[in-house]
Amino acid sequence: MMNTIRPRPRVSSLSLAVPVLASLLAPTASAQGGPGAGVDREATWPAPTAEDWKRPCLIDWQRTWDDALAVSRETGKAILVCINMDGEIASEHYAGVRYRSPEIAALYEPYVTVIASVYRHSPRDYDEQGRRIPCPRFGSVTCGEHIAIEPILYELFMDGRRIAPRHIMVELDGSETYDVFYAWDTASVFQAIQDGIANRAPGLVTEVRGDRPIVERVASRESRDRAAVEDAYLNGDRPLRQDLLEAAQQHGEAASPDLLRLAVFGLDKDLGQLARRALAVNAAQGAAEVINEALRAPLPEDERENLVAALERLGGGSPRARTLAAVHRGLATSSSVVDAESWAEALAGEYSPAPVQDAELLEARIAHLDEVLAGQDATARLELSEAFLARALDPETGAKTARLLLMDAQSTARGAEELGAKGWRTNAVLALSAWYLGDRKEAFTRAEAAVADLPSGAPGWNAMAVLDLFARLRWNGIHRALRAHEDWPKQWLTDIHAACSVLARHPLGDDSQIVWHYDRLKWLGAAEAAARVLDEGLARFPQSWDLHDRLRTRALEEKGAAGLEAVYEELLQREGAPPEMEWFAGYSSLVAAEFERRAGRTAEALAAYERGMAHYEKAVAASPDCRDTADHYAALALAGRARLALERADLEGALAELLAAFARKPEAAGTPDGLNISPADTARLLRARLAEAERTDLLARLEAALEEIDPALLALPAYEREIPAGPPGEGRRGPRRPPR
Repeated sequence: MMNTIRPRPRVSSLSLAVPVLASLLAPTASAQGGPGAGVDREATWPAPTAEDWKRPCLIDWQRTWDDALAVSRETGKAILVCINMDGEIASEHYAGVRYRSPEIAALYEPYVTVIASVYRHSPRDYDEQGRRIPCPRFGSVTCGEHIAIEPILYELFMDGRRIAPRHIMVELDGSETYDVFYAWDTASVFQAIQDGIANRAPGLVTEVRGDRPIVERVASRESRDRAAVEDAYLNGDRPLRQDLLEAAQQHGEAASPDLLRLAVFGLDKDLGQLARRALAVNAAQGAAEVINEALRAPLPEDERENLVAALERLGGGSPRARTLAAVHRGLATSSSVVDAESWAEALAGEYSPAPVQDAELLEARIAHLDEVLAGQDATARLELSEAFLARALDPETGAKTARLLLMDAQSTARGAEELGAKGWRTNAVLALSAWYLGDRKEAFTRAEAAVADLPSGAPGWNAMAVLDLFARLRWNGIHRALRAHEDWPKQWLTDIHAACSVLARHPLGDDSQIVWHYDRLKWLGAAEAAARVLDEGLARFPQSWDLHDRLRTRALEEKGAAGLEAVYEELLQREGAPPEMEWFAGYSSLVAAEFERRAGRTAEALAAYERGMAHYEKAVAASPDCRDTADHYAALALAGRARLALERADLEGALAELLAAFARKPEAAGTPDGLNISPADTARLLRARLAEAERTDLLARLEAALEEIDPALLALPAYEREIPAGPPGEGRRGPRRPPR
C-alpha cells in the first residue's frame, strides 16, 4: 500500500537553486503595503496580462554587484538597486508592466541598475553549448545572477528586512540617496527615481565602450558590452573568436567568464584550450565556476590536472576557487579512516528492514545495574551504558528522562573505560552521549577515535550512528573553515564521502543521510559525485519526497522543464517501478507547467497541467491512500489554469477552472503554487476583473463559491497584510553612511 504523501508548502519550484545550507537560506520577503484589500489593490497595481509578459524587459541589469560597482566608477553613474518578489501584486506589476515600458526604461537609463529576486524563473542559466538563458521575468540577467546578488544587497542595504518592491539609489561612495518601499502608488516611486538624478551634483557621466571595436569591449564589465562580445563570438568566424579569447586572457578579471564558457563548451578543441588558459588568469568567481563545469566532462588526466591546478592558482584571490580545488582533490583520494570498499562488501545483500531493539535485553541490563556497577566487569558496564543510550534515544522517552539517561550512559561508559574497556564501542557511546548532551568537542574526539577502530560491517545502531556523527563533525570543521576563509584538510571531504557512502548502504540508514550527503556535495560544487549519490539513493528509497525534490532540481538544471517530465516518464517505464512514481510524475508536470508559465508559453503550460492531473488520476487508481494529496495538487493545477485564462481575459474560462479547483480541494485555496500565487489570490483578481466588466452573473457564482470556503484560507497572505506605520510613498530617505 502506498504511503500517504503530505502536501508540502510551495514557495518556489526550484528552491535548491538557492544555497541549501540552512544558514544561507533567505527568509521570505515582506511585500508592498497597500491602501486596502480587494478591488482597490488590483486597481492600484494592475496585474500584467499575457500580452504584457510577451513584451521584453527593457531595463539593462548588470550581472553582478562587482560589475555594477565597476561600471558605476567608470561612468560616474549612481546605482539603482531594485528588489522584486514573485506573486506579490505590486512586484508583479513592476516586473510585468513597468519594466517593459519604454517610458519607465528611460527613467532608469541614467542609473547603473541591478535587480534582486530570490525566485527562479528559468530552470537553468546555460544550455548545453554554454549559451546564456536569460531570465524570462527580468531579461538581461540569468536567474542565478539575480538570486546570487540578493544576499549581497541584503547585507549592504536592507536593514535586516526583506521588503519588495523596493528601489534604492546608491552613490559612488556607497551612501544611499533614497530607499523607497511601501509606496501606495507607482507615481511616488518614479518621482523619487527622477528626482534622484535631477538633484544629483554634476559630475562625469560617460558611456563605457558602446562605440568601440568589439575586441576592445572585452575589457568592459557593462552588461550590454558583455552581451555584444558574446554575440560576436557566437556569430563570428574563427579568427575573430581567437582574437576575443586572446583579449580575454589579456584582460583577466575584467573579461566575461561567459565568453570563456562558450569556448569551453564549443566544438573547437584549440579554442577550448585557449579559453582554459584564459580562465587560469581570470580572477573572477565566475571563472572558477566555468572551470568546475569543464571538469565535469571526460578529460585526459593531464588536462584535468591542469584545470585543478588552475583552481588552486585562482584560490589565492578567490575563496570559491580554493574550495573547488579542495573538493576535486578530496574526492580523488581514498579515506584512510573509513574503508568504503570493505564496508560495501560486508553490507552486500543486506538491505533488510531495520532490526528492532531487543527491549527485554535492555530491560534486563538496566534491572541489574546495581550489580553491574558494584562489580569490576568492564564488558558488563559497557553493555549497560549501551542500554542507557538506547533507552535515552527511544522516541517514547521524555526529554528530561532522556537527558538523565544520557548522563548515565556517559558516566557508565567512562567507568567501563577505566576498567579497561577500549575500542570503538566505548568511544561510540561516549561520542553519541556527548553529542546529544551538547558537548561537541568531546563528541568529535570520541567519534574520530571510534571510527578509526570501527571494523567494516560492524553490527548495530551505534556503529551506524557514530559513522553519521563522524561525517557531520567533519563537515562542521569544513564549514567553520569556509566561513573564516581558511584552508581545510582535503582529507576531511574524503572522509565525509566515504562515511556517507557506507551509510547509503547500511540497513539502518535512511534517506535523510543521503539528502544530507547530496546537499553538501552539491553546495561545494561536486555536481558529478552528487548526481551519483542521488541516483543510488533513489534506487533504495523511491518514495522519498526529499530525494525526488533534488531529482527535480537536477533535471531542471540539466534538461529544462521539458526534460524534467521526460526523466519521470523514463522512471515510469522501468521494470518494477513503484506505484508512488505516478504521483511524483504528476508533481513534476506541475513544476514544468509553472516554468512554462514563467516563460510565457501558455499552450505548453496548459498541456503540462493536463498531464499532471492525468498522472494524479492514475496514482489514485493505483493507491486510494494518496487521494488527499493528489486532490490538493490537482486543485493547484486547476487554479494555475484559471490564472492563465484570466491573463488571456477569458473570464468565463477562468471562473470555470477556479470553481473546479475549489470543488476538487477547497482546503488548497490558501496554498501558494510555485509562482507564489494561491487560488485565493486568483479569486481576488478575478473578482476585480468581473466587477470591472460588470459581469454580475459570473461574479455571483464566484461569491457563492467563496462563501463555502473557510475565510481564513481566503485572507491575504502574511506578507500582504503588513501595513507601514509611516506616511504613504516613503521608505527611508536621505543620506546614510556608506556600508562597510
